Formats: sequence, C-alpha cells, structure tokens
Amino acid sequence: MRVGFAGTPEFAARVLTAIAAAGHTIPLCLRQPDRPKGRGQPRVASPVKAVAEGLRIAVAQPMTLKTADACSPLFEVPLDVLVVAAYGLLLPQSVLEWPRYGCLNVHASVLPRWRGAAPIERAIEAGDTKTGITIMQMDAGLDTGAIVATTEVPIEARETTGSLTERLAGVAAKLMVETLARIASEGSLTKTPQPAEGVRYARKIEAREALVEWRQPAAAIERKIRAFDPAPGAYTWLARDRVKLWAGRIIPHTTREEPGTVAAIGAEGLDVVCGEGMLRILELQPAGSRRMTSEAFLAGRNVSIGARFSSSADRA
Repeated sequence: MRVGFAGTPEFAARVLTAIAAAGHTIPLCLRQPDRPKGRGQPRVASPVKAVAEGLRIAVAQPMTLKTADACSPLFEVPLDVLVVAAYGLLLPQSVLEWPRYGCLNVHASVLPRWRGAAPIERAIEAGDTKTGITIMQMDAGLDTGAIVATTEVPIEARETTGSLTERLAGVAAKLMVETLARIASEGSLTKTPQPAEGVRYARKIEAREALVEWRQPAAAIERKIRAFDPAPGAYTWLARDRVKLWAGRIIPHTTREEPGTVAAIGAEGLDVVCGEGMLRILELQPAGSRRMTSEAFLAGRNVSIGARFSSSADRA
C-alpha cells in the first residue's frame, strides 16, 4: 500500500521504521519544521526526519495545514492511508479526506482516557496501573475518532515517562503494522465509536508544573518525578540552588515538621517531609551539574538534618 506518514519525535520514528520494514511504499513524510535546540540554538532535525532521509522518503515540513497553498502540493501525492503519530498539528477535514482509507492515528493511551498532548505523562502522574496504544480513525475532533485497534500495557511501579514511552513505541509499531496488513487483505477496518464514559484530557505539560510542592502527599510528588522524567524534570529549591529530582521512594511517616524539611540523612538518600508521608530522594541534579545519587550530592555539600527544600528560592 501507499502509506503517508506524519510524525516528529522518536516514538513516531519507531512506527515509521516498522511500516517501512513491512514493505509498504511511503511516498511522503510530514513532520513539523526543524526547531532550535541546545546551546547556540542550532536547528536540529527530528528523529522522524532523520529516519525518512535515511530511507530516501520525501519530507515535507509545512508550518500549517490550514491553507490551500500549504495542502495543494501534498494532495498531488496519492495515498491509500496516512498514519499519524505524535505529529503535533490538528488535521483539517481536507487532509482527513485526502487518503483512500483516511487517516489513522497512533495514540499512547487506551482511549477515551487521556485524549490530548501528554497521555503518558498524565497516566503516570495520576497513578494509573495500566495504559496502552490505540489506533483510531481520525476525525475533526481531538482524539475522538472511532477505535480500530487497541492494546493494553501495564505501568510498572518505578516507570518513568522515558521508559514507558520506549515500551509503548514498540507496541505502537507492531499494532500499526498489523492494522495496515488488515487493510491490505480485507480492504476495510472494523471501527468502534469511543464510549462517552471515561473521557479524560491529557493537557500539554507546562514548565511551571515541574516545581515540586512539598505540601502534597509523598506519593503524588514521587509520581510527578517519574512523570516528568526525562522532561521537563521535576525540581525544587535548596536555599538559592535549584535542584532537579530524578528518583525517590515513599517512606510512610507521621511528623509535625514543616513540609520540605530534611528529617533524616542516610546512605540511600535524604528523607524529606511531605504533606503526607516522606520522600526519600535517591537521585538528583544540581544546576549546572550531572544527575547523581544522593550520596554523591551530599559528599560535596553541607546539608544537615533540618535543612529545607522549598518551592521558591531563598533570596536572603
């Protein structure tokens, strides 16, 4: 089949690679324009663009799909189906009607739970025990299309967004290849409308959310740390120093000490009082340094019991 592809990050690149390996013709790949990244802000090609160029697939990077001028050159390329994976742009009706079998979206949740931009992060942050991959027939809504295929995946106790994304990418690639094979052999797909119950929206992650609020329960803070790993990275303040937190463990404890107070220091980490329970910080990263264990962090700093982590810098 002639399969177009639209996507940008590594998750999408895994799906594109699998489609190509399955033997489908991929005449065109859409991706968002190259973005500045890193020191000096050079423009860096996305993982999808790198894969597409390696496979000698034509790449288009329209700034928008809302105008006829942007879409007309694309529509000259005939497609049986357009696969969309973490593309980042809503598709107008004209694009949805472009391919013979329409557009299929790969979404990293079991819909209708966690529609939207950050389904993996929100699932971990909420404490979900399972998530999955949904293939849906795209419509004009935000992740509201009929379900074509779905697979559930358990969320492990110490799962981060990085590790879960890696696992889900493999599931997504396999499920999409199977779905395309069904279209090729049967000429159609069974579509099931999404249920009205259980809808939750996974809003985009904002940088301000990464700040740890120590008055929250330890369980909520620990989930946030894992949900925001690798980006943007949950952080806190220790006096005037901004410190990112990368791993923690919940310690059941009742105390009247102020949240954010270091209550104990041991070989494994720093035990910090939370609104409910304590969090043992296992891995962290001072500004301008690398990720390190709490033991390595303490070796070069004078942090004692009674020190305070806080939600704002101490400017005194």
